[in-house]
Amino acid sequence: MRILILSEAFPPETKSASTLFFELAESLAKGGHQVSVLTRMPRYNVAAGTNVKALPEKEIMSGVTVYRFQTPPLARDIPFIRGFEHFLLGWLFFFGGLGLGEFDLILVYSPPLPLGVAGYWLGRIKSCPVVVNIQDLYPQTVIDLGLLRNRFLIWVSRKMEHFIYKNSDTLTVHSEGNKQYLIRSGAEPNKVAVVDNWVDTELIRPGDKNNDFSRKYCLADKYVVSFAGVIGFGQGLEVVIEMAARLKEYQDILFVIVGDGVKKGELEAQAKAQGGKNVLFVPTQPRDIYPQILHASDVCLVVLDKTLVTPVVPGKTLSIMAAGKPVLASLPLSGDTPKILSANNCGLAVEGGRADLLAEALLKLYNNKPLAVEMGKNGRAAALKNFSRSICVDKYDSLFKSLMIGRK
Repeated sequence: MRILILSEAFPPETKSASTLFFELAESLAKGGHQVSVLTRMPRYNVAAGTNVKALPEKEIMSGVTVYRFQTPPLARDIPFIRGFEHFLLGWLFFFGGLGLGEFDLILVYSPPLPLGVAGYWLGRIKSCPVVVNIQDLYPQTVIDLGLLRNRFLIWVSRKMEHFIYKNSDTLTVHSEGNKQYLIRSGAEPNKVAVVDNWVDTELIRPGDKNNDFSRKYCLADKYVVSFAGVIGFGQGLEVVIEMAARLKEYQDILFVIVGDGVKKGELEAQAKAQGGKNVLFVPTQPRDIYPQILHASDVCLVVLDKTLVTPVVPGKTLSIMAAGKPVLASLPLSGDTPKILSANNCGLAVEGGRADLLAEALLKLYNNKPLAVEMGKNGRAAALKNFSRSICVDKYDSLFKSLMIGRK
C-alpha cells in the first residue's frame, strides 16, 4: 500500500507528535508498505547540536521517504502569527503533495486544522481515502487557553473542524473521551475509531538512575521530579514552579524541566523571582537521551493548563509508564488521563493549577517509596499490555486495509 502522511512535526524535532508519527511511519514501512511523509523543515524543539541547515529536502529515514518544505521564520509566540503559519502549511502541503505521484491512502496529523483540509483535497484529486488523526481538539483547545478570541477566526476554525469531521473517510482519536467529543461536534459515530497513542516499550523501559544524563547534571543524589517536553501555552508549568517554591525546605528534592518553548523564558524568570534553587532547566535533548531522563527521575510530571478541559492524554504519560516511573499529573480531572492512572494504579492526579494539591501528592510519593515503586511497576505492566507500539500500529494497519477493501 502506498501511504502518504502529512505531519507538521517529524524528526529531528523531538516533540511527542514527531516521535509518534515517525514510529508509525517506520513500523508501516517495515510491514511492507511504501510510506512517504510530507513535513516542514524543523526549527523548533530540536535537540542542541543538530545542524538543521544540513538537513536535506528529501531523504530516506528507516525506509520512509521524507519530504521537507521550507517555511518562513515567523514569531510563533504570537498566536495570530502562529495561526497564519498553520494556513501557510496547509497550502504548502497541498501543492507539495500534488507533485508526489499517486497514493492509496493519505493519513493526516491534526492539528493544525488546515492540514486536514489539504489532506481532503489531495485525497479527492488522487482518488484515495483520507484518515485524519485528531490529537488535539482544535479550535476548542486554543479557545480554552484564551489564545483564540477573535469571533471571525473562531468561526473559520469551527467551519474547518466541521468540514474535516464530515468529509474524512475515517477519524482516529486516542481516547474514548475524544471520540465522544467528535461525535457531539458532528462526526458520524461509525467514522470515528479509537486507537490509543503508544510508546515504544523496547526503547523506553526501566533503567539505571545513575546514567550519563544524571551524571552530567549531578542528579544521582537528588530526589528528581522531572518534566520533559514542549514548554508551551498548554502545559501550565507555572504550577510546577509554585510547587517548587512551597517545597524549598526539602533540600534533596530537585525539579528538572527539560525542553524548550515559547513559555520557557517566563518560567525561568518566575523561578528566579521566587528565589528557589531547586529548579533546574535543561535544553531539549536528543531522542536517544529521553529514556535516561526518565531513568534519572524518581517521579515524572504530566502537566496541563487548568483551562484545558478537552480530554487529552499527553503522550509523555505513556512513556513515563513504560519507564516504570510513577506519574504525577496536574490537569483537569474531567479528562481521560486521570482515568488511565486510576484504572492502572500507576500515578496520582490532582486538579490543574493547584500547587498546594500537587505538592501534597508529591510528598505522598516522597514519603512512601514502596508506593511509588509499586505504581511504577503497574505502569510498566499496563504499557506492555495496552499501549505498546506493536499493538497500536497493528490497529492502524488493520484500519487502513479495511478502508482499501471497502473501496474495491
